[in-house]
Amino acid sequence: METNREIRWGKIPEVTLLFWIIKIAATTLGETAGDAVTMSMNLGYLIGTAIFAAIFLIAVSGQIAATRFRPFLFWVVIIATTTVGTTLADFMDRSLGIGYAGGAASLFILLLSCLGVWYWTVGSVSLSDITTRKSEIFYWATILFSQTLGTALGDWAADPDGGLALGYEKGAMIFAIGLATIAAAYFWTRISHTTLFWAAFILTRPLGATVGDLLDKPVADGGMNLSRYTASAVLLLFILGCIVIFPQRAERISQPQAGQADARA
Repeated sequence: METNREIRWGKIPEVTLLFWIIKIAATTLGETAGDAVTMSMNLGYLIGTAIFAAIFLIAVSGQIAATRFRPFLFWVVIIATTTVGTTLADFMDRSLGIGYAGGAASLFILLLSCLGVWYWTVGSVSLSDITTRKSEIFYWATILFSQTLGTALGDWAADPDGGLALGYEKGAMIFAIGLATIAAAYFWTRISHTTLFWAAFILTRPLGATVGDLLDKPVADGGMNLSRYTASAVLLLFILGCIVIFPQRAERISQPQAGQADARA
């Protein structure tokens, strides 16, 4: 009963429409910014991955050490996972020669393994149960795997040299339809909301990846050939505007009060 539980606020944002809007913008930014560093700056996938991995480790350490929800810090970590996910997936698929299908399959297995170990260790992968440092570490590891998988999956579906070669517009449309289907299932079915959240979280990444590629790839490859720097700057300003103009509330977490859990044990 509610009277037997102490309501507290977590360190991650409440999942609302605004959350998904910023998330999709962040994943698109991850694609354009990652390509800007590895391609436009010609630093290559390995160096790009090293740069963004360092940013991610610094940002996620701050996020885990924080004692309350800090919107800017949270979204910096999310953006860092999308950029390192972009460069890491490209390094695996292209530099190592694994290929889009092989990279997507390998990352999908890693993602499911991470979720499985998280559930086996903690007993839940729900956002409302992220109350310990161990849960936070699993949460961010899962996000990192999902962002990397999304890049490989988006390239496999949309890239002209990919497995399906659907093109960026069709690829984005397919992933958008997938997200709409999950949203419909959220409102009109009894499927676990936790399962639907992670499914939607995973699909937003290939959607952002294909939209990002649509913006900055050459016209000959089906893109708009926009400047990666300009696209990244516009997306970043949009995200900052959303955070400043529309304050986000932290996800509510519920935990047994001290002593009551012992009494029920």
